Amino acid sequence: MSEDGLSGFDDASAADERRAALGFVTEAFAEAILAGVEGPCFAHAALFTAFQELVCLYGEEAVARFAEGLPQRLRLGEFSVASRH
Repeated sequence: MSEDGLSGFDDASAADERRAALGFVTEAFAEAILAGVEGPCFAHAALFTAFQELVCLYGEEAVARFAEGLPQRLRLGEFSVASRH
């Protein structure tokens, strides 16, 4: 794991925990939609909450460096999945 702790996120040993966490977030997203919350509103809130947690754990600078890699990952389709809505 790197000095800032964020690089360890891609460590294969954490794959099961990440899958479980994704399941919880996916369930919460579905529940919010059923409760009438619009998808983009929930997505923005989830991102805000995620970045807030990362900043609390690793600090602004480390999270900013992590976020700098997001545009390339987005363009490469890392977050693209078939729509579930």
